[in-house]
Amino acid sequence: MAKEGDRVRVRTKKEEIEGLLMPSLKEDVLVLKLDNGYNIGLEKKKILEMKIIKRQKKREERKRAKGKIKVRKGLPLVSILHCGGTIASKIDYETGAVKAKFSPEEILEMFPELGKIVNLRSRLVANMMSENMRLAHYNLIAKEIEKEIKAGAEGVIVTHGTDTLHYTAAALAFVLENLGVPILLVGAQRSSDRGSSDAFLNLKSAANFIAKGDFGEVGICMHASVEDKASVILPACKSRKMHSSRRDAFKSINVEPWALVKEEGEIKWLRKSYAKKDLEKKLKLRLFKEDLKVGLVKAHPQMFAEELKIFSKFEGLVLEGTGLGHFPTEVYDNKTKEHELIMKEIEKLARKIPAVMTTQTIFGEVDMEVYAPGRKLKEKGVGGNGLDMTPETALIKLAWLLSNYDKKEIKDLWGKNFRGEISNKRIYEEDFLGGIK
Repeated sequence: MAKEGDRVRVRTKKEEIEGLLMPSLKEDVLVLKLDNGYNIGLEKKKILEMKIIKRQKKREERKRAKGKIKVRKGLPLVSILHCGGTIASKIDYETGAVKAKFSPEEILEMFPELGKIVNLRSRLVANMMSENMRLAHYNLIAKEIEKEIKAGAEGVIVTHGTDTLHYTAAALAFVLENLGVPILLVGAQRSSDRGSSDAFLNLKSAANFIAKGDFGEVGICMHASVEDKASVILPACKSRKMHSSRRDAFKSINVEPWALVKEEGEIKWLRKSYAKKDLEKKLKLRLFKEDLKVGLVKAHPQMFAEELKIFSKFEGLVLEGTGLGHFPTEVYDNKTKEHELIMKEIEKLARKIPAVMTTQTIFGEVDMEVYAPGRKLKEKGVGGNGLDMTPETALIKLAWLLSNYDKKEIKDLWGKNFRGEISNKRIYEEDFLGGIK
């Protein structure tokens, strides 16, 4: 049987094709890398014959030193928990296969400089693409963090795919109560073997920040700019991925970042109103109910009430409104009669479950008292007025509150600032994109 990396010749009714057998995301498709460098996909049902021309030679792997990694006196013990993503991956360009590295030896082989900054412990928790994360995975990661802290870790780095990294950061911030050590979520936009990879600087910056700082919260460590000059430490509940591919994709929202970590390891603090590291603190986990149904719906033109009806079976709902916090609920003519039904559906939901407003502008705050539509929504029981939580953090917070408090308490608790998810008004208006000077 042919294996990935073998050179094969495939015959179909129309042609014969020769190339290297590649990994395929679809079971019914065979992928070949042609000699010109391009990949081609062939439906397996159309293949009449496949012949192995040359098997891939087994590569001798470097022998690893037996025993434990040498412990350096005076350096803090830091655990790396891997949850997937690009950061620990290398691509085998002969086979096209992605190989992930998770053990301490493998991490130090890829990033030897880390061994001069911290004593390293490293292991796999969940190797998955971040869009597949669920509440159960947040609980899993939190429990593994607790194990590492109990085992003496003075800081934990969680490597994670970037697409939903900010959701996980917020989730861990809420779950990890009475936290006394720094927890940094670190990702990479480009794999570790690429010259333009951001993996090394982000990991090294996270290690330096933990080793040299007194920060004791959950944060995010990613590139501060497109250059390899510094990483930025961002607040867990006030950050967002704002670009699909740039290395500086993450920005803080409505607040200034915590700090910059320069390439040489120096920390430049931008604000110091954080919880300090305290190894004597007793961590408490306030976990999510894993079967909880919490929804997030975005206001848009040509909206229909049916889009909201499904949430009648949910336990909470975040409304991502336009502008200051509006939905299409006003009837102006025959063409907008549907909006009356939308308002009725929102009112029905708000009576049954906690329904809270956020704004899809991302920056700024909700103010449902400026215009009549907003005031009506507020009167119907929609919460969130005056707050500046991002929709993502709002979703996580609502799920956490519903998991740990009685539903009747949610209305009063929604405006309480548990983990820095609510900003002081206009604290960082000079550059609303969170530009790093």
